[in-house]
Amino acid sequence: MMLIFIIDDEPAMLASAERAVRAAAPAAEILTFRRAQTALDAITQENRKPDVVFTDIRMPGLSGLDLAVRVRGACPSAKIVFVTGYDEYALDAFRIHAHGYILKPLDPERVKEELDALASDAASPDSRPAAGEGLYVRCFGYFEVFWNGSPLKFGRQQTKELLAYLVNREGDACTTGQIADTLWEDEVDEKALKNRVRVLIGDLRSTFKGIGMEHLLIRRSGWIAVNRALLDCDFYRLLDGDMREVNNFDGSFMQQYSWAELTAGRLYYHYHDE
Repeated sequence: MMLIFIIDDEPAMLASAERAVRAAAPAAEILTFRRAQTALDAITQENRKPDVVFTDIRMPGLSGLDLAVRVRGACPSAKIVFVTGYDEYALDAFRIHAHGYILKPLDPERVKEELDALASDAASPDSRPAAGEGLYVRCFGYFEVFWNGSPLKFGRQQTKELLAYLVNREGDACTTGQIADTLWEDEVDEKALKNRVRVLIGDLRSTFKGIGMEHLLIRRSGWIAVNRALLDCDFYRLLDGDMREVNNFDGSFMQQYSWAELTAGRLYYHYHDE
């Protein structure tokens, strides 16, 4: 049986939301809470693991945003849906897709659409990243790059690692020395390492040029970066507040690269903090 949590500090809104969710999911077990902390205690102390959490955003004490982070840490499989009367959150605070956010007051039809969308995502969690047209970069789990739905081929394996490092920097520029220190931290021949980096940069530029995407690289004298604004990537969607990626993220990030552990830890403690 599906377990659904509903959290709202306003009694009238909580009662209205409960009626809408019960109408949309009559077979589900539904628990309501007026305080986010009480809902979190039900998970951590009573071992009640919700499948879906409908939560208000603006609440005294622990906010809905803070609650979402802690729920994802205590119960990673739970899906979070924000419910609020403030539509600026949808327009400004989040870059979301079809779901992850519902305006008050809830109505059964909209709740049913949301639950169906969540169920569809859960049934095929890996189908979306590789299915679209164009370039798509996946950082969760193992780092992978797709072009029109198929893995992109690189001339050298470390060219792919170079791209992963540039993506990890979130668009910040880096020098050949910084790249060399990261990719070959145990080697000391600085001149030889910088030459290796130049070869990899040339190979990456050639790879992108071959698919007409060379504009994704920003190159200046002595440094290089990726144009984050033009790159479709699950990592960047997460940072931009895409609730679908928040719900998909399980804590794993660029698993094949040891230098990515720092970012993996930062993301895990932010989105899975108990």
